[in-house]
Amino acid sequence: MPRVGILALIQESNTFLPGTTTLGHFQQDLFLVGDEVRTQFANAHHEIRGFFDGLARAGIEAVPLFAARALPFGTIEPEAFDVLLKTMIEQLNSAGQLDGLLVAPHGATVSRLFPDADGAWLSKIRSVVGPTMPMIGTLDPHGNLSAAMVAATDALVSYRTNPHIDQENRGVEAAELMIRTLKGEIRPVQVACYPPMAINIERQCTSESPCKELAERFDEVRGREGVLASSLMFGFPYADVAEMGSSSLVVTDGNLELAQQLANELGHEMWNLRQGLAGTFLSVEDAVAQAANLPGPVCLLDMGDNVGGGSPGDGTWLAHELYRTGIGPAFVCIDDAATVQAAEAIGVGNTRTLSIGGRTDELHGPPFEAEFSVLQLEEGRYTESEVRHGGFTEFDQGRTAILSTRNGLTVMVTSKRSLPFSLKQLTTFGLDPKKFQIIVAKGVNAPLAAYRSVCPSILRVNTRGVTVADMTQLPYRNRRQPMFPFEETTIWSA
Repeated sequence: MPRVGILALIQESNTFLPGTTTLGHFQQDLFLVGDEVRTQFANAHHEIRGFFDGLARAGIEAVPLFAARALPFGTIEPEAFDVLLKTMIEQLNSAGQLDGLLVAPHGATVSRLFPDADGAWLSKIRSVVGPTMPMIGTLDPHGNLSAAMVAATDALVSYRTNPHIDQENRGVEAAELMIRTLKGEIRPVQVACYPPMAINIERQCTSESPCKELAERFDEVRGREGVLASSLMFGFPYADVAEMGSSSLVVTDGNLELAQQLANELGHEMWNLRQGLAGTFLSVEDAVAQAANLPGPVCLLDMGDNVGGGSPGDGTWLAHELYRTGIGPAFVCIDDAATVQAAEAIGVGNTRTLSIGGRTDELHGPPFEAEFSVLQLEEGRYTESEVRHGGFTEFDQGRTAILSTRNGLTVMVTSKRSLPFSLKQLTTFGLDPKKFQIIVAKGVNAPLAAYRSVCPSILRVNTRGVTVADMTQLPYRNRRQPMFPFEETTIWSA
């Protein structure tokens, strides 16, 4: 029976954050070896589960080696990346004879010494297993695809949806490519194209124009004879690295010339749509004013404090405006462990003046101070059974305080940064989303998989922060130049 190893290292690294990602961040989320990987992902809507399921259907032995994940945050510290890589190699060397590797890099991982961290670890694995072992894997389309990633692997396939609700299917797809490769049915080769552009995160929802039409174009190419996969890579603008930007990737059955031709065609499709993919930006004041007159609940997406992009989660710009205007009832979640402790001291049912959020820096807004009643104090764990962005099923936002102001603003204060990927964040604690006129979610597209079911109106808000949607506000030093939209007169042909 063929044996296929499984490796994963997943993190989005926001280089504009002053904080760094440590080994502890991985250990708090996922740091798994051997069969721990199989157990953890047995019921997850994730590509790693797809790896296992796809191999099992073909009677191929899956050999779980290593999987690590940390919530999006700052650049990975060198010591932490060293441990991750060493553990990966140790597990690989102790696995015995393998016939192939299924890998799950993110594509936007950055370490201080290895800006292209995904390319670095994939290249290291390739040097260990040699040039002939099939290495096939998945990518998050929010990765900054590098030449090293492409060279180190035989085939990579990115998720096709944003919000990412097809991860498990892409894992199965990668496993099926591996199976066909091991049987000698196909010989995957891949080529990327790198138009000098960055698709704005505000325009990356695959069910909304013009991204919808672009994604459909990739689907059409995927169906052509000889094509095994085609992937639209949005890029990750919050990693200031040379690879930052959008790209196309095409995998064919042994035909490099066809792969290059189609990757270039898709690159030109992206380039021709660049103006429509540049984003539109709605201010905090205008967003709240519009939300007051739209059918509720209205979901306000706090793009500058996008936790899924590494932001601190303690931004206050929208909370200030909601409180100032009194428009509501409204809900916002803010990460602030110190305020949770203060609420504990006050006790449920009591009212005091509290200062919430704004602790990271001035960029995300000043602390929000008001008189609050303490409604609840809870342990912030909940489970999501539906398919949601990122394949997450288990959530833990730490000790949680639910507070309210006299003018209808409910603030959920967490002890740990919380991803707004599930309505269970509200319903677990007795909060009915439909009773709010406005719900703030600290994300851009990821929350939509959950919030669309209850929010008939959704507005993306150009708040300030380390994940600000307007990329031209970010202090890049290492990106490619020229690049659209930074240099609007950029000229390019594949």
